[in-house]
Amino acid sequence: MSATAKQPPAVLEGDHWIESLRDGTRVLVRPLQPKDRAMEEEFIRRLSPEARRFRFLGDFKEPGKALLDHLMHVDYVHDMAFVAMAHDNGQLREVGISRYATTGDSKQCECAITVADDWRNRGLAVLLMRHLIDVARKQKLTRMFSIDDVNNEPMRELAKYLGFTHEAHPEDPRSVVYSLAL
Repeated sequence: MSATAKQPPAVLEGDHWIESLRDGTRVLVRPLQPKDRAMEEEFIRRLSPEARRFRFLGDFKEPGKALLDHLMHVDYVHDMAFVAMAHDNGQLREVGISRYATTGDSKQCECAITVADDWRNRGLAVLLMRHLIDVARKQKLTRMFSIDDVNNEPMRELAKYLGFTHEAHPEDPRSVVYSLAL
């Protein structure tokens, strides 16, 4: 990291990890950094329309500047994001990301997870979410939640596996709220 880049919080043990997935594939996992903007933009562009819709609860073709500005704002205290990268034809490519942002009371956080379409079903989402949950607990947050499309089967399976409860969104019948007591 450059001297001007924000430093990850003391709750992190190390600044990156090499992790093995269920199929033996290895990925580099680390906190998202400002220098990752172009990689994050390319990651979003490569997602299938369904994956983009599930992640952002809406349709768009290109990520705009405002969206990228929002996604890249990570202060490592109120907002956290972990990026997973793998080698692809000699280049490091983003293959997944997990993130949270605390709510106004700073006791809860809303989370999101996205895995590249060609990297699903390898355990990457579980790995990224476990890093996120660990940091949220160390930050003394009490609840993690996610608002998702009711048709998002991969999120339903992941939430169940990780012990999240679920309930219908009180204001949107097309959405579900997953919640994990920390």
